[in-house]
Amino acid sequence: MDDEVVQRVFQEGGRDYFQQQPSTSTSTSSSSSILQSLPLHVSFDHGYYLLVKSIQELREKKEGLVTVGIGGPSGSGKTSLAEKVASVIGCTVIPMENYRGGTDEGTDLDSIDFDALIRNLEDLTEGKDTKIPVFDFHQKKRVGSKAIKSAMSGVVIVDGTYALHAKLRSLLDIRVAVVGGVHFSLLSKVRYDIGDSCSLDYLIDSIFPLFRKHIEPDLHHAQIRIHNSFVSSFREAIYKLKCRSESPDGQSTFFLKDEAQTDNFIEMYLRPPSANEEARINDWIKVRQSGIRYYLSLGDQRIVDKNFIIRPKAEFEVGRMTLGGLLALGYNVVVSYKRASTSVNIGSLSLSLETIDTLGETFLVLRGTDRKTVGAEALRMGITGQWLTKSYLEMILERKGVPRLNTPPLVSATSVSHNQEKDIAAPKPIRTTPNLVYQLEDLAQPWTRSPTKSKMEPVLPTWHFASSDRSHGGSVATGSSAFRDTMKLAPMPDSYDLDRGLLLAVQGIQFLLENKSVPVIVGIGGPSGSGKTSLAHKMANIVGCEVVSLESYFRPEQVKDFKYDDFNSLDLPLLSKNIGDIKHGRKTKIPVFNLETGSRSCFKELEISEDCGVIIFEGVYALHPEIRKSLDLWIAVVGGVHSHLISRVQRDKSRVGCFMSQNEIMMTVFPIFQQHIEPHLVHAHLKIRNDFDPVLSPESSLFVLKSNKQVAYQDILNILDSVKFCSSVQNFIDIYLRLPGTPANGHIAESDCVRVRICEGRFALLIREPIREGNFIIQPKVDFDISISTVSGLLNLGYQAVAYIEASALIYQDGKILIEVDHLQDAPSPYLQIKGVNKEAVAAAGSALKLDGSYTTKSYLQIILERLPLVERSYSGIHTHQAARLQELVESIQSQGGSTPSESSQSREVSPMDGIIEDMQCRIRRLERWHTINTVLWTFLMSALIGYSLYQRKRQ
Repeated sequence: MDDEVVQRVFQEGGRDYFQQQPSTSTSTSSSSSILQSLPLHVSFDHGYYLLVKSIQELREKKEGLVTVGIGGPSGSGKTSLAEKVASVIGCTVIPMENYRGGTDEGTDLDSIDFDALIRNLEDLTEGKDTKIPVFDFHQKKRVGSKAIKSAMSGVVIVDGTYALHAKLRSLLDIRVAVVGGVHFSLLSKVRYDIGDSCSLDYLIDSIFPLFRKHIEPDLHHAQIRIHNSFVSSFREAIYKLKCRSESPDGQSTFFLKDEAQTDNFIEMYLRPPSANEEARINDWIKVRQSGIRYYLSLGDQRIVDKNFIIRPKAEFEVGRMTLGGLLALGYNVVVSYKRASTSVNIGSLSLSLETIDTLGETFLVLRGTDRKTVGAEALRMGITGQWLTKSYLEMILERKGVPRLNTPPLVSATSVSHNQEKDIAAPKPIRTTPNLVYQLEDLAQPWTRSPTKSKMEPVLPTWHFASSDRSHGGSVATGSSAFRDTMKLAPMPDSYDLDRGLLLAVQGIQFLLENKSVPVIVGIGGPSGSGKTSLAHKMANIVGCEVVSLESYFRPEQVKDFKYDDFNSLDLPLLSKNIGDIKHGRKTKIPVFNLETGSRSCFKELEISEDCGVIIFEGVYALHPEIRKSLDLWIAVVGGVHSHLISRVQRDKSRVGCFMSQNEIMMTVFPIFQQHIEPHLVHAHLKIRNDFDPVLSPESSLFVLKSNKQVAYQDILNILDSVKFCSSVQNFIDIYLRLPGTPANGHIAESDCVRVRICEGRFALLIREPIREGNFIIQPKVDFDISISTVSGLLNLGYQAVAYIEASALIYQDGKILIEVDHLQDAPSPYLQIKGVNKEAVAAAGSALKLDGSYTTKSYLQIILERLPLVERSYSGIHTHQAARLQELVESIQSQGGSTPSESSQSREVSPMDGIIEDMQCRIRRLERWHTINTVLWTFLMSALIGYSLYQRKRQ
């Protein structure tokens, strides 16, 4: 996808190989030069993808070590980028902070021992082993060294604020600059607090005094320039349970272990210069001092839900001069206290004893990243004490009061309340469009120091009801059904990204629980692949509620006609009955739909408890007028994979010289969306734009090992957890669609094709542009269902079916590892794939199955094409006798996708697709019978062996 961009990274540089002429030997050279800065500016996900591909290409074309420098200001995300790349490449990361002296300033250029770092890099470059220092920030000195073997360091990443300094640039093959993140968020926050009286340059020099002089100039020498738009996110939140330590006496033994870690912190809260006497702690800036390190977070950002305190990952390290700069700008330290913490790790959880000097009390805190796990561990440990949901800051303010202001507050230049109360006169559709910038001159302001959120208020708007006539008062009794029926939420005045939208969605639920009592019924609507299902489950993890998919209400007769996107495919009377039962506090039975068989498998009982009181319905038509009239909170989500497909089609069309607008493409590929889905989304109380990039994002990647070595069924069972083990059988057909005229090298590449999978009569789009590293295929996990009309729309836009693969798959999994045995049509032996999100676990499973040395990273399309005779390995990519079958599939899709519901039901009698589905189902039944016979034979054989062994032992 980005081969041209990757080439631009190297066309002017490369420390060794790319300095030489094509005819020169590939041996390393000692010559070096400052590379020309390329006009390249990409997102964090795109930059990650480009960096991995650049490292791989350079590693193939040169001998010796590949060195990478990732530089940028504190909090920009450079360390996160280094860790994500290292998880894929398996390289060595050298943090520059280990080369500090014992000074008390975290960002002082003079504190970095560049000579030692250069010696280490030169040793590794020359193939020598080396030792890098290890710095202890509590003792404020180096405490030892760490050995790095050159043989294991094919790639070395130097991560640090000054990683692109002139002293290091000549030693780096690839230079990456990262800006943005919480670094820009702090600038935007301060600019909002102070107003427009200070220039951006003045604020930067006050808060980050070394940035413009010692950091920013080096960033312009980067080949890859990344703008990180990360903000505080609850997508990977920390869940906390807190109580006073005197209630659980049995837990003191945990802290007597050798693994217990003791830390001492100073917590400081800074009030903005424009603040009033009220304790708006969400507007305060928190600074935590640990030894000589300072960490900053913007406000007391958290969600309190029942007994849980939920915090985002929003803390980053700053220098001491940043704190001094904030004080010089008028911020005041209004609260300060010491916190002594002793903590131990219990699996994936952390248990801490925290003593607060100002309160004179000790608290027990249990932390984890999963709400259910934290709650279950608290029960297992017998912690039943009085849970506390107030922060230490709130407890101190309650006891001592809010500190008085020494100076009158400044007059704010903006009016927050006016913007928050703004109504939407005419609801407008929300769309996500690609906003990639490739030329620096296209940016409105300098890319290294422009707060991307400068025009957006850092304080989120608050929820309120559309009617201001609150005759019932501030709060309403639980049984006041009249209030529930008349009072409606006012829509938010703008659309928001996924992180802010997630926070607002949870706050909206809490607002309704406080004012309208239980139950609160939420609807999340949007097109397929927009991210609504992911949002629903993230909200459910925070709130602790149930999620019901509208797919459970499919009518079997509609599904058989491939009409998943039709509103008539939903059993609306049953859905209305279930929602009515929930609203009246009655138990109800919701259907369970089996998508593989196309029928309802059973019903499950659902009851909304008063402890939770929330239920989320998510689906394409969740905001349809017939459904949303019974819901309390309407949330619309657009973007994600849905927008990716539209952008992909537009890119393909542009490559062949035919420009089409996104609106034209959408009308053809998603004809139902604009007519029957989008009109309902504009009325949502909350509109969310999901900018997730399904191809480039490293957040949802699967590590895959593939081999055609034969493995026994029993060996697979031995490496999977027998308690969580489950298996299934799938038959599928993958069709590869390609736009004629797409530039290619005379062969079909998977990256040039749109892959559509037909599985059990259902269609799915497979997003696959994987990274291949060593034996691993790292691929995104973002397949999503589409209707047959979408496939037909692609064909109408000019895409041609150039290849197809027919296969059956036996799938075994235990929740951590998935093993798939694929039987490809016309292939002599099956292929085994091991999949998982943990690279080490996947590798261990492969070794246990004795697959080492037999792996392949080729796609099934490559494998099929290589088996073709050379004369048939042409543009069509398939055997001549298979072309008729592929044409049959295409004609069936076009006839089904372009017809009306009534026409499709009539044409099913003569549709060739029915024969395909029946053939699939017949093969599934044969595989299931063979699976049963195989199990019986294995049982009989093992029984015979055990019986014979006992007989021999008895004779002896």
